[in-house]
Amino acid sequence: MKKTILLFVFLFFGVISFSQNENGRQIQTLVGNQRISSGGYGAVSFYYSKISGEDVLLIGGKGGWIINHKLCLGLAGYGFVNDLEFDDLIDGKSLNLSGGYGGLLIEPIISPYDPIHVSVPLLIGAGGITYFENNWWKNKAYPSKAFFVFEPGVELELNIIRFMRIALGVSYRLTSNIGIENIDSKNLDGFSGGITLKFGKF
Repeated sequence: MKKTILLFVFLFFGVISFSQNENGRQIQTLVGNQRISSGGYGAVSFYYSKISGEDVLLIGGKGGWIINHKLCLGLAGYGFVNDLEFDDLIDGKSLNLSGGYGGLLIEPIISPYDPIHVSVPLLIGAGGITYFENNWWKNKAYPSKAFFVFEPGVELELNIIRFMRIALGVSYRLTSNIGIENIDSKNLDGFSGGITLKFGKF
């Protein structure tokens, strides 16, 4: 996992360097007479993925500060909305799996002035997961477990109007050991794909 993360980090910062120099435009800095353009956005995301071999819908949000139209620094988070049911998992009980994750968002934006362009979001953070009994007469939750998450992705963004963008994206989720019965990190690792609606000053 460490080698995979290092490879993603190397490629990711290469993309940042490329996006800053794209189209031969001068890079604005904090020193001198040049001004830094600031913006920001908030977004809601709907992603399909698989967790422990089961189909899930991830619903989340993200947003942050956009620097010079080319780099967003902010936060992102997602939750598992579907009930993942497991029969005879612990003491013969039928249980559901629930959880979510979130953290720091670093998102270079390539060719932001074009109506169709690319962004490369990277989420680094943590999450939690737990089992629970979801019966109509009781809703018992088991102790939750935390995990580290590293999720690079790529999005194709469409500038719809000045304050709205639609992004079609894919990402790959990598997690640390979870330490919860019958679930390990491989059950959470995997691809996600979906749509994000972004609103703000870009």
